[in-house]
Amino acid sequence: MKSNRSLEIGTGLFVVLGFAALLFLTTQLPSSGLKLGKARPGYHVTAAFDNVGDLKVGSPVTMAGVNLGVVDGIKIDWNTYKAVVSMTIDPQYNKIPDDSDASIQTQGLLGGKYIGIGAGGSETYLKEGSQITFTQSAIVLENLVNKLFASMASKPADSGSSAAPAASAPAPKK
Repeated sequence: MKSNRSLEIGTGLFVVLGFAALLFLTTQLPSSGLKLGKARPGYHVTAAFDNVGDLKVGSPVTMAGVNLGVVDGIKIDWNTYKAVVSMTIDPQYNKIPDDSDASIQTQGLLGGKYIGIGAGGSETYLKEGSQITFTQSAIVLENLVNKLFASMASKPADSGSSAAPAASAPAPKK
């Protein structure tokens, strides 16, 4: 009877630890917007996009495949009707030219979105409060599929005998 009770207690503790681990992992996902731990050090920059797609708070900010920081917030600017994305860039990456461009890219075909920064050529650098002015919005897969179907529907149907008979060259004279 005593071993049965200890087995039940061990199983219960295992289940409780499993739920605690699940809760911790869900707070660490970029889409949750929740992070356990202290605020990330670095400087803050913003960029305005026409469409952010499904970019989430916590998504990475990269340059040449190197993770530079994270997306801190996404809000709409009611004057321009654009999405303003605020990012925190790690302090060691303090030599990003201020004429760099930011684009929303996808990890693989159906992966999550992230911000990719392309280096500019300026000799002045982004600093706290800077805004990236050159941006490229997210490519929304559904919009591309809709455009493809619309262009296919607008083409006239091929009747099958559109090829004209080939003109034969005159026979050489003997």
